[in-house]
Amino acid sequence: MADSGKSTPTVIKKYANRRLYHTGTSTYVTLEDLAAMVQAGEDFVVYDAKSGEDITRSVLTQIIFEQENKAGAENLLPVAFLRQLIRFYGDSMRAMVPSFLEHSMHHLAREQDGLREKMSQTFGPTAFQHAMEEQVRANMSFFNEAMRMFTPFGPGGQPGADDKPAEAPAAAPAPKGELDDLKRQMAEMQNRLEALAKK
Repeated sequence: MADSGKSTPTVIKKYANRRLYHTGTSTYVTLEDLAAMVQAGEDFVVYDAKSGEDITRSVLTQIIFEQENKAGAENLLPVAFLRQLIRFYGDSMRAMVPSFLEHSMHHLAREQDGLREKMSQTFGPTAFQHAMEEQVRANMSFFNEAMRMFTPFGPGGQPGADDKPAEAPAAAPAPKGELDDLKRQMAEMQNRLEALAKK
């Protein structure tokens, strides 16, 4: 088989007893081990050992859940963001959310890689850490603002101050004018992301 330049993902098998088996090293691993693999840039897929079903998504979600609930850890996912994300399930705009989130996170990672290199070369690791903290706060603030603009709930996409559950959206398709507005908002968000990357 020709080398495509990318290594084949490591296969992890999950058994009925919830144990995770790393086929590359022939050892059992934990969710912490898988989290370390992700952070090291090692790609893997997880299959149910009995059915052969690809359960990578659910395992990655479980890793995020564990990281968010780790004692003393700084949470990455604000409560407002989680609520807005839940509102998209079953909504007519649901199909647009994955690509929006994927693009935003890719852009954020690329931006941080560049900032990490510049700050480390210029000021050293301590200054870089402070700069990164500021950049992450700015990015998360913008990300939350973008999601509020994107969500169809509430006036201007803002959730209600009393944080009541949103009413079910009408079944009728969105008028062409609203779709144009959404496209315009997406273009504005893209421009702002590009502007952030240049800072």
